[in-house]
This record gives sequence, C-alpha cells and structure tokens, in this order.
Amino acid sequence: MQILRDPLGNDDSPPNAVISIGSFDGVHIGHQAVLTHVVERARSMGVAAVAMTFDPHPVKLLRPGVAPRLLTTLEQRLDLIARTGIEPALVVPFTHRLARMGAADFVRDVLVDRLAVREVYIGDNFRFGADRSGDVGLLRSMGAELGFRAAAAPIVEADGGVVSSTRVRQAVGEGRVEEAATLLGRSMFIDGTVLEGKRLGRTLGFPTLNIEVENELHPTLGVYLTAVHIPSFARSFPAVTNIGVRPTVYQNSLTTVESHLLDFTANVYQERVRLYFLQRVREERRFESTLELMAQIRRDVGGAREYFDAHPVDHLPLVLP
Repeated sequence: MQILRDPLGNDDSPPNAVISIGSFDGVHIGHQAVLTHVVERARSMGVAAVAMTFDPHPVKLLRPGVAPRLLTTLEQRLDLIARTGIEPALVVPFTHRLARMGAADFVRDVLVDRLAVREVYIGDNFRFGADRSGDVGLLRSMGAELGFRAAAAPIVEADGGVVSSTRVRQAVGEGRVEEAATLLGRSMFIDGTVLEGKRLGRTLGFPTLNIEVENELHPTLGVYLTAVHIPSFARSFPAVTNIGVRPTVYQNSLTTVESHLLDFTANVYQERVRLYFLQRVREERRFESTLELMAQIRRDVGGAREYFDAHPVDHLPLVLP
C-alpha cells in the first residue's frame, strides 16, 4: 500500500477518491466494514480508495492527560488498513494549527480544494474541526453544495454491543483477550524486541524471551497462552507468556513481558517479534517459594501443550506480518 505522509503539504494525493477519515486504532471489525465498503465503492467507480488517519492521535496533542493508550502503533495500523484493500493511506500530521481549523474550512480547503473527493465515510461519532464541530451532518450538507457525497459508516455490533476502539481497549486492559479477538476479527497482538534478561527462567528450567514492548497498551498482568511470530524462522511458535512484576523472586520490579516458547531453544536476541494473545490462563500471584513457582509453571506449560495439541498455531486466526 502506498503511504502518503503530510498529504496536505503536497499534490500526490489522488483526486476524485472515495475516502474514509478516522483514527482507526486497532482497525477492528467496525473499521474493517467501512474500509471494505470504501474499497468496493471506489472499484465500482474506477477511482482510488483512500483512508485518512492522523499522527499523533488528536487527543494526545489536545488533552494528553486523558489520552488513551493506543492498541496499535502507526506502523501496525497502516499494515492492518492495507489488508482491507485501501490504496493509498494518507497520514496527516496532527498539529495545533490543524486543530484550530474550522470544520467547514477543513471540508472546503482539504476535502474539496486539495483532494477533490467523490465520497466521504466517517463513523457516526467521529468529530473534526475546531471544537469538534464537524460531523456527518455537516459533511452531508456541504457535500450537497460542493459536489460530493457523504455518509455515516455502518454501525457494527458484536456480543450485544457496538464495536469501538474504546471497547476493545477496555477488554485488552482487563485481560479479556478472547473478547478482544472477537471485536478485532483477529488475535490481539503486540510487537517488541527480544532483550537479554537476568536468565531467571532458564535457572528455573523454563527459558523465556524477555520482550521490550513497542505498543502503548498490552493485556493486564497475568499468564496467557500466546503465539510468538519470529521473522527469522518465518513462523509462529506456541508459548506461555507472563506479564507481570515477578513477585515471588523480586520486590518492586518493573513490569516485564516474558514468553516461554514450547520446545524452542534458539538465540533470537535483538530480533523483533510479534506476540498474539489467545487466552488468559490466570492472574499473576506471589508464591511462598521458587519450588511452588516452578510447580505452577509446569502446570501452566502442561495446560498450554494440551491447548496447542487441540489448536495448532498454524490453524489459528492470526494476522501474520
């Protein structure tokens, strides 16, 4: 997928496109529905299917104290958008100057004069322009005047509620990774780099990959069944992952993400990997001794083997890089 950065400052953006505008954090099944619709409409008219997103997230600039921890990095978001068939994606730097632009000015100056859009689709709760005064109603009325069509994205529901990035973040933050997968249409994942740790897992008989996470948001503390994708092996490996502070062996430790890959012993230090979260096993807790901890790890690994015997990694609904 072609990515046009700072598209408002150049003339490379395709004119007469069908476009969707949004933050698209997580690219959940609601986002996928509207982006797929944009692709279908664009193909029927023989024009480009465009997604416009912003970096940083507008709330991070305007209200950093209440900004959400995002599900996806910009790189991940663009990769997931590309999988819907969008071409190209426009990454607009979100600045204070842009935030001060009135909604009508944004429509007239950006969507019409610069992009010459044919159709625009946004979420029903999406707001734009100074004081968040722009919505789908404004787009419809200005579109009738200026020669483009606008519509609200279809509302997508799952498990009795509307799918939203906020709902996915809450599920992930509470460790409900299976619910998150339903809302995302895929396994929830995080990316990170394998660092050399203190080798405690190896001492206990269960060597782990110590992963420095890139994502702002990861599941809450606990033990999870995961699949770890290692690019140098071009495959994913079944694993048990602990997110926590290791209270049995450390005091006041920082939160770590450590994955024990089943039947895997290769050195992959400094490699960038992806963790897919499949199921939460239990909360992290403190044991009275390392012997009790080792016994629990053996039970966790044994349960993981049973799970992966019944659900081979190659058959799981992962989104591979």
